[in-house]
Amino acid sequence: MIRLSTKGRYGTRLMLELALQYGKGPVLLKDIAKRQEISEGYLEHLLPLLKAAGLINSSRGAHGGYTLAKTPFKITLKEIVQTLEGSLSPVECVDAPAVCQRVRSCVTRDIWKKLGEKISETLTSVTLKDMVEMQKKKGETSPIYNI
Repeated sequence: MIRLSTKGRYGTRLMLELALQYGKGPVLLKDIAKRQEISEGYLEHLLPLLKAAGLINSSRGAHGGYTLAKTPFKITLKEIVQTLEGSLSPVECVDAPAVCQRVRSCVTRDIWKKLGEKISETLTSVTLKDMVEMQKKKGETSPIYNI
């Protein structure tokens, strides 16, 4: 079974939370953790990866926290997942043909390559804006943030 790790799943939820609060100022990590029911400590490990990829900004101080570095319609699910998970290819030989001697004659590699392309297409077609709209349709957008 092909699975995303918790890094990919939780990082996507973190980014969705920032998208839901886009334009309202920085969001505290503790608030994201509480709303998404994810350990604040775990989320802290994801922040440097997302920041290095140019997906989030951080600010310190009394009014500090985290914000999206770009508007929600400019951030795709592919960017998030690839930042946190690495390659989207289901097998190593798709990205690194040199690891397999059978690469030229292997039919299964062709199938795995096609699968990777479909995964990439699907993740590219979904933006954080799309996810915000999906979340609103589910009716679960009431923030729990305390001021």
